[in-house]
Amino acid sequence: MPEVFGFDCYSPKEIAERVENVGVTKANLPLLSMIALGVLAGGFIGLGALYATVVFSDSSLSFAVSRLLGGVVFSLGLILVVVAGAELFTGNNLLVMAWVSRRITTGKLLENLAVVFVANFIGAAGLAWLVSLSGHANMNGGALGKTAIAIATAKCALPFAEAFFKGVLCNLLVCLAIWLALAGRTVTDKILAIIFPISAFVAAGFEHSVANMYFIPLGLFLSDGSAAGALSWAGFLHNLLPVTLGNLVGGAGMVGLVYWVVYRRS
Repeated sequence: MPEVFGFDCYSPKEIAERVENVGVTKANLPLLSMIALGVLAGGFIGLGALYATVVFSDSSLSFAVSRLLGGVVFSLGLILVVVAGAELFTGNNLLVMAWVSRRITTGKLLENLAVVFVANFIGAAGLAWLVSLSGHANMNGGALGKTAIAIATAKCALPFAEAFFKGVLCNLLVCLAIWLALAGRTVTDKILAIIFPISAFVAAGFEHSVANMYFIPLGLFLSDGSAAGALSWAGFLHNLLPVTLGNLVGGAGMVGLVYWVVYRRS
């Protein structure tokens, strides 16, 4: 049994056990709680995306500095999810560990992922709608709004395969961030564990399905129906499908299943 009171981080084997136990709890949440926490998570990730967009709109920053700072501030989203408590589709890919250990059923796994995914969309797109009404896009002489539209347009224009593999790499890092956060015993531990993997995926330009539920609707709302080219609701789905599939492979497959084989298979 892990030491209850101590300052050392949990070992990888203890983290695997904690992830599995948390997965059982998440899969058995009451439906209303699952929906409410999913809406919160979508909004939390949207707040991180909002924060990052402010940085990206500053043309005086160099490419590397802009990507680095944008990634660091985007980490706010997952920090809120982990510390404040919420249900995030990409992080919940780790429920696969409880599933392969036969501690939750296939139905429970799929129900959690489906309900949380839809609730995340409501939270993220809902925040985007509020932001579009707030005048936030007028900051920096309107550069912030132009940046938001440019981000959304670029995401909608991604080829299917590129979006898929960027989704794989993104959720590999997101689930590792959650894994590292579960190693910590304090809020400070968790925050520091989250910042580096999350800032890495943002700096590298990888694709996060829930973040895109904020970025792309915001671009559409700000374009006021005058979206051109790839920026459309059809373009949103063109992005969301491969990114979501990639997130599943990266999170459930390359983190959850790998660590289950290493630490929990016996």
